[in-house]
Amino acid sequence: MGGRHTLHIVGAVLILIQVTCSLEVKKFPLRMPNVYPDRDESYFCTPVRVVPDKSFYIVGFEPTATMDVVHHMIVFGCSKPGTTDTYWDCGEMASDSSSSLRKANPCAEGSNVIYAWALNAKPLKLPENVGFQVGAGTKIQYLVLQIHYSKKFKENESDNSGLNLIYTEEPQSKLAGVLLLGTGGAIPPRSVTHMETLCQIREKKTIYPFAYRTHTHSLGRVVSGYSVHRDKSGMDHWSLLGKRNPNTPQMFYPIFNKGPIRYGDRLAARCTMDSTNKTEYTIVGPKHDNEMCNFYIIYYVEQGTPLDMKYCISEGPPYFYWRNDENDLNNIPDEEASTLI
Repeated sequence: MGGRHTLHIVGAVLILIQVTCSLEVKKFPLRMPNVYPDRDESYFCTPVRVVPDKSFYIVGFEPTATMDVVHHMIVFGCSKPGTTDTYWDCGEMASDSSSSLRKANPCAEGSNVIYAWALNAKPLKLPENVGFQVGAGTKIQYLVLQIHYSKKFKENESDNSGLNLIYTEEPQSKLAGVLLLGTGGAIPPRSVTHMETLCQIREKKTIYPFAYRTHTHSLGRVVSGYSVHRDKSGMDHWSLLGKRNPNTPQMFYPIFNKGPIRYGDRLAARCTMDSTNKTEYTIVGPKHDNEMCNFYIIYYVEQGTPLDMKYCISEGPPYFYWRNDENDLNNIPDEEASTLI
């Protein structure tokens, strides 16, 4: 490690200025600017603008947060941030009129997730020669850190949680991307419900997955993700990319099957949710007593740029299931997808 960097404020936008010309790996601290969550379910965002005439390659992430303070955090790559304020309320549905902060989404244009963290997950190091390209030559001109604080802080308390970005200016031969598979929907009480999503690779690119992450709130029991390849006879072959109890640390884990995913293949995810002790419906949303169903895939491409597709989101239950006729799926691994065996 080594080299130094400084932060300069231009307007209300933080700009990374690289002081040394070295191509060695460096760290950049992306942190909340001592914010005060004045109510439960606060979502704050803070931006960093990337030097516009340089390319940087992010090769690792070191969280500087703990689950007793932070519910979860996400790093977005944006063409434009939601605002140019030092920080803002980016809770969307969680926002209410009591906040004096400006309200906006994390990104105003070109939103894509490049990192997510929860439940005291450990640092992530990308494979050799793999990096997220940001800055010149990309649509990512800003990095935006979003943090969800589920509980109001006491008076005179503040927080600067976040992470260190591990990066280099040396071009990496394999460019990384993230796909987020998720659902909307509602979970009925006293039931075990499958929340499922499905999408097809429609770009003529080959991706190589190498890490996955699961995320739900309290009702999640198993989250699984698959690539689905149809052979010439019409049979679907489901390759397990990852499967995990989402109540364990929500870090990125090595992918189960690192085989290539090509044009025409499909990606599928299922969250098995247990609401047998609930007496009311649970809807998908940002609050800790809502639910989420997310399966993240980090991949790289050996040629060209990552997929333009960043998200694969379904309506979820009671409208969307793998077995819907219009999805035309067969050989569905029902038992495997919902058990940890």
